[in-house]
Amino acid sequence: MKCHVVLTLLGDDQPGLVHAMADLVTNHGGNWLESRMANMAGQFAGLARIECEEQTVGELMHSLRESLPSMTFFHHQTLALQHDDLKEYQLEVLGLDRKGIVREMTAAIARAGGNIESLETRLESAPMTGQWMFRAQVILSVPEAISPSAVRMAIESLGGDLTVEMD
Repeated sequence: MKCHVVLTLLGDDQPGLVHAMADLVTNHGGNWLESRMANMAGQFAGLARIECEEQTVGELMHSLRESLPSMTFFHHQTLALQHDDLKEYQLEVLGLDRKGIVREMTAAIARAGGNIESLETRLESAPMTGQWMFRAQVILSVPEAISPSAVRMAIESLGGDLTVEMD
């Protein structure tokens, strides 16, 4: 029986790391479905969702740990969930950086009924002033009964300097 495995991994970054993982997944009959990976301060951090036969999960994890001993792996076996009554939206949020901005933004999204599917944040220097600007790219799902503009307005209500673009 096929299952999905969500892998999380962390360790020192090294050339060929993703290739080595992909090779092991393929060699164990798995299919790499989606991933998000980044190098942060020399550390490789990643999430990957793999489809494979249920009976090969243990062998795959053993091979990953043996082949990449400098990495820490965690995994969770799951079934694919279908949410036909949800719509997905992309948001881009931009405003002056301040302490607690991620907490405030994520609370506003949750209060408005949205669920964060993906979140990327970064700081960048404002062109004219050099002040730190907070930028977030969010993919969220919202039940059809909730207006996406309610989520946008909830975020914008956090402060006059926040702008929200929604697709």
